[in-house]
Amino acid sequence: MREREDEWTGLMRAAISGDGAAYHRLLKAVTPALRAAARRGLARAGQPVDQSEDIVQDILLAVHLKRHTWDANAPFAPWLFAIARNKLIDSLRRRGRRVFVNIDDFAETLPSEPAAETVPASEVAAQLKSLPTRQREVLQSIAVDSASIKDTATKFAMSEGAVRVALHRGLASLTAKLREK
Repeated sequence: MREREDEWTGLMRAAISGDGAAYHRLLKAVTPALRAAARRGLARAGQPVDQSEDIVQDILLAVHLKRHTWDANAPFAPWLFAIARNKLIDSLRRRGRRVFVNIDDFAETLPSEPAAETVPASEVAAQLKSLPTRQREVLQSIAVDSASIKDTATKFAMSEGAVRVALHRGLASLTAKLREK
């Protein structure tokens, strides 16, 4: 392990000095370690590991663009893996908290026909009537009529931000009321 890190540090020093062949060898040498680290990080986060190659490419690009920031008196591996960790985190943040489940595993338990609507329309209308006018209008437009936030904002002469606030508040009010039942 120590030999590998010393080799990477030497190659990076040579690359910074202008040795293109050393830079090429360095990138070839670090790629398998970066790929393994990306796969481990994705697996730990419950994400599919087949996306690791995109993360590796992001890491290599960042190394290339930021190589001038590396301190030639410091070991290379900690600097490299700090970049790798940050790129992995960036990738996971872009994905959000999604859990990937193969639907084929549940094919036998899924109904072949969609289930009938469980909440009667009269109940939805009654709950909407209990909201303040603006929240009710926004919820009706977005949740019931399937209008976009932009279209709803235009329809009611509101900013998109105000529509989002009204939507959030309306949903929060409905949630609180339904929890009381």
